[in-house]
Amino acid sequence: MIILPGATVKVTNSDDIYFNYQGLVQRIDDGKVAVLFEGGNWDKLVTFNLSELAAVDLTKKKK
Repeated sequence: MIILPGATVKVTNSDDIYFNYQGLVQRIDDGKVAVLFEGGNWDKLVTFNLSELAAVDLTKKKK
């Protein structure tokens, strides 16, 4: 899948503290991606390299 602003992504870098977190892409610039994580009463905007992220397919149904 293509990663564009508004897409849901998952952090795939196992060395990162945000490993396996899912967030929304806010902007992409020069190979860097700003991802917004929201959780209850906090929001965090974190920048990652494009290679550290994978698009999440939200159309799959959970069994």
